[in-house]
Amino acid sequence: MAEQRVSEDSHAGHCLCGAVSYSIDGLLRDVINCHCGQCRRFHGHFAAYTAAPRSAVSIHDQNRQLKWYASSDKARRGFCRRCGSSLFWDAHGSELLRIAAGTLDQPTGLRTAAHIYIADQGDYYAVTDELDKRRQGL
Repeated sequence: MAEQRVSEDSHAGHCLCGAVSYSIDGLLRDVINCHCGQCRRFHGHFAAYTAAPRSAVSIHDQNRQLKWYASSDKARRGFCRRCGSSLFWDAHGSELLRIAAGTLDQPTGLRTAAHIYIADQGDYYAVTDELDKRRQGL
């Protein structure tokens, strides 16, 4: 897999209703599309995540609408309780926080670098691009 690029720009994003927002002080990685069954169920399709160091991410949630769901013994998923937007995937012990790329404000300056968990992809679509495709994770 090609080395991931990193965007040095500052970024921001939010859920559909705006109750949960976040800002990132640069350092966003290229987008990875995850086709695992959990991501498909959480997002309604495959998930597109970027990642940033935890220390670079500030989450703004004055009304306590961000809810964390322990989706496995390895990670939790963050979403807005008010509108249901999926926002984060948080692996226990990782220095990176994964951020749903679709929640970022445009323009992002990012690119999609790869697909992971292709072995689990839905039977209703095909992945036909030239990007790196992994049967499992990275």
